[in-house]
Amino acid sequence: MLKVGIVANEPSGDLLGAGVIREIKKRYPDARFEGVGGPLMIREGCRSLFSMDRLSVMGLIEVLKHLPELLSIRKKLLSHFLQAQPDVFIGIDAPDFNLGLETALKKSGIPTVHYVSPTVWAWRPGRVKKIRAAVDLMLSIFPFEAEFLQQHKVPVQYVGHPLADEIPLQNDRPAARAVLGVTDRPHVVAMLPGSRVGEIESLSATFIRAALQLTERYPDAHFLVPLINERTRAAFESVLNREAPDLPVTLVDGQARTVMIAADVVLTASGTATLEAMLLRRAMVVAYRLNPLTYWIVNRFNLVKIPYVAMANLLANEALAPEFIQDAATPEALADALSELLESPERLRYIQQRYGELHETLQQDSSRKAAEAVLSLIGRNRSAE
Repeated sequence: MLKVGIVANEPSGDLLGAGVIREIKKRYPDARFEGVGGPLMIREGCRSLFSMDRLSVMGLIEVLKHLPELLSIRKKLLSHFLQAQPDVFIGIDAPDFNLGLETALKKSGIPTVHYVSPTVWAWRPGRVKKIRAAVDLMLSIFPFEAEFLQQHKVPVQYVGHPLADEIPLQNDRPAARAVLGVTDRPHVVAMLPGSRVGEIESLSATFIRAALQLTERYPDAHFLVPLINERTRAAFESVLNREAPDLPVTLVDGQARTVMIAADVVLTASGTATLEAMLLRRAMVVAYRLNPLTYWIVNRFNLVKIPYVAMANLLANEALAPEFIQDAATPEALADALSELLESPERLRYIQQRYGELHETLQQDSSRKAAEAVLSLIGRNRSAE
């Protein structure tokens, strides 16, 4: 029986893990998967030894607060896998957590795969040495990552991104608007303040104030806000009731993709949503705030080596999505950027064209490629029946 250890720490990793599990099970229906996963991985048959939420921590300062618990979980996982001896271990993203686990497992003779390259091309490039020591194979989801890692002699395979496979090249805006009840709205703006309560608490007031300013310029504007769960909905509603209880807004349970398809433009926190907006060919404005001390450390020591934070801009190598980071993310700046997009049909068409081109480069049947690469590594690849 094929045994696979696998650890993901957030929804984007849960999606990647679920795809790999599904594809491996096509070839090995009785394969066993255990580690840490979210609802998608669990639905595919992964036994999660800890709640994925306990690993979902971002930012230098935030990680320090939770470090004892994170180290305890990693120690328990290492002990478990050393005893269980899986045929392969797959760490999905979360490099600060997974690379240490992978290093120890690799030393013990367990083949290791890391799915999603750490952003060594963006900051802390010295981690390449640690990556070489930790992984037998890196699976990269973006083409420029594979090029960088090959130059640094890290065994890597570019597999593309499962979202690019899942999302069609064309989408139906009228149908999405009908589903959400905004067919008669001339201007629809999607607002995605984040998938974590901390992000929502940080950005919601700014987004709502930007929306208020936009309604002064577009009195017929309507706003759609998808919220991933009850906690994030409650957090957003609290800010909305305080800042603008009369804002023309519809709160939607989940359905972020439908919301973005329905929108003319998107206002979003930096993160996976920027990639999804790109794949849906929706022009966006991106904002993000870190813990002030984290941001100071990043700036003070020049830790970030890239010109953009939004993946759409990195892939395009141009500023298709205006970015507003930390203190630059003001209601006025966000409202102005959204207005500029709404008032420039030619710009919107160009952005949609470029996003479509980028979408095609990421369509690689990634879950299949990732599964085949994992199985090839351990010499157990065979065609799906």
